Amino acid sequence: MPRMVLSGNYAQSYAAKLARVHVIAAYPITPQTAIVEKLGEFVASGELSAQFIKVESEHSALQACISAAALGARTYTATSSQGLLLMHELLHWASGARAPVVMGVVNRAVAPPWSIFTDHTDTVAQRDTGWIQFYAESNQEVLDTTLMAFRLAEHPDVLLPAMVTEDAFYLSHTVEPVDVPTQDEVDEFLPRRDVRGLIRPGAGVRLGSFTMPDLYEEFRHKIARAMERSAEVFFEIEDDYHRLTGRHHGGPLPTYRVDDADAVLMTMGTATTTARSVVDALRTRGNRVGLAKLRAFRPFPVKEVRQLAATVDRIGVLDRSFTFGAAGAAFTEVAAALYPETHRPALKNFVAGLGGRDLTPKVLEGMFKALLKGDGPEVDWPDLKRRAEVVRHG
Repeated sequence: MPRMVLSGNYAQSYAAKLARVHVIAAYPITPQTAIVEKLGEFVASGELSAQFIKVESEHSALQACISAAALGARTYTATSSQGLLLMHELLHWASGARAPVVMGVVNRAVAPPWSIFTDHTDTVAQRDTGWIQFYAESNQEVLDTTLMAFRLAEHPDVLLPAMVTEDAFYLSHTVEPVDVPTQDEVDEFLPRRDVRGLIRPGAGVRLGSFTMPDLYEEFRHKIARAMERSAEVFFEIEDDYHRLTGRHHGGPLPTYRVDDADAVLMTMGTATTTARSVVDALRTRGNRVGLAKLRAFRPFPVKEVRQLAATVDRIGVLDRSFTFGAAGAAFTEVAAALYPETHRPALKNFVAGLGGRDLTPKVLEGMFKALLKGDGPEVDWPDLKRRAEVVRHG
């Protein structure tokens, strides 16, 4: 298994190449563009036999993938921020049509004001579209999860689209050593797509056409059940990937030093790496804290959250977005998962790291300390600048 030095964007590109995708729909947007540029190089050089479609918008990119998937092709596209928002209508179409499209998303703040830096608002805003969502911590995890996403999306018990996200610049443009499986290994793990029952050229069939009220609800229920099944299927797929490569990323909610913890912080994406080092530092000072990484946001790991909550009295949830409800989206999901439980730990929501703001060890340590003290508001924005500083800059 060769080791390469790759950015998160190139990790996506190599994963799509190894998956032997048939159709790539490409439209540029910072900081995603390098993903489809690299795939374009693979196609131009003959390293990848695929249709590389240069479209006029992100909306068209996803439509091309949905249509190709209906014909049995393995499809891939990538986007970010405003581009993902432009796709919103077709995100619903993809899941409703049971199109197993895989999409790389580089998490970037949405405008206004304009930003090209990391923030989870773009993908969190799509949480109700029926897409499986993974949040990666490292470039290695980007590559591995993208390969697993193809197999999960195409599984006959699932057949749902999946997005693999990576934080802008922290992963997309930062390089690190990545172990890349060989083509033979990937071919063993990810066989050709089973295309039974799909549209055939020349055959008269309908896909996504008009449905009366007596059946529409059943179609939505089928999507809901498929999302539920994807949670169990993913465990099987990750175990298979572990047997093949020796790597296992810990399921949908991997934990760190939680067994005797008084308080646990839940993170998504690259904030996890910094938070893990903060846990170690606080442990040396006698603070019993732990960490949980929310790796899969859809399907939401309800069972794993409940198992964690049964052993700890305080849980903090870090949201790198805000959704204008009672609290951040991840916090709200955790609270809903724990509502029926007899033992409900004290919950606290931290909203931070928006628009690329660095989540430094100092900021994260402050979250742990607030958790341990049990003080402050339920929804806390712990790293806000003073009003005078905001006025001076803008």
